[in-house]
Amino acid sequence: MISTNGVSTDKTSEKQNRWKPGQSGNPAGRPKGARSKLSETFLKALSEDFATNGIEVIEKVRNDRPHEYLKIVAAVLPKQMQLEDLTPQRRAEDLTDDELASIASGGNA
Repeated sequence: MISTNGVSTDKTSEKQNRWKPGQSGNPAGRPKGARSKLSETFLKALSEDFATNGIEVIEKVRNDRPHEYLKIVAAVLPKQMQLEDLTPQRRAEDLTDDELASIASGGNA
């Protein structure tokens, strides 16, 4: 803190006391709900456009820009998927000869 002629010039306390609790630095800022209203309007317009043109656009992207198509597919897939455990719950020793034969022939026995 620097004192000049008895006047404190402590910048930290100046910034901390700029606004009182509950007071905004921009009282005429974005009105409540403005962001969600824009999102809702955008999603509605996008939904309507997709309902009209979606299948044709998907086909066009798939045919003309397959790398972009794959990016879209990857973006809409869940980041993590739970896979069903495909390991048999029974040991080979517990299977019948017919079940073993079916597995060995790829299920065509």
